[in-house]
Amino acid sequence: MPKLIILAIIQSILLTAGQVFLKFGLARMASFGWNWQFWQSALFNWQFALSGICFGSGSILWMYIIKNYPFSMAYPMVSLSYVFGMISAILFFNESVDFIKWVGVFLIISGCCLIAK
Repeated sequence: MPKLIILAIIQSILLTAGQVFLKFGLARMASFGWNWQFWQSALFNWQFALSGICFGSGSILWMYIIKNYPFSMAYPMVSLSYVFGMISAILFFNESVDFIKWVGVFLIISGCCLIAK
């Protein structure tokens, strides 16, 4: 199932990218409200739009994955997005990640490898 792992990695990267762009986009938006200023800040925000493109692409890839692979193998692979999320937190948001969180990342990757065999 190496193809499943590759597809799951791509799908997880798309989901993580969507979350990163969403966080950047939300930081540039006006405070939430049912007014034109808020909706204008959403409609003309390229990071917000790019997050939607990433989420949409990831969803289409996810449909392909669950159509062609056993759900019991495919669904746990979504947890790879936690790994990429942790790396993104460090790279894009300058967050610190302690040792115990890295142990968790190792366990997630190990579990995905075991499930994919």
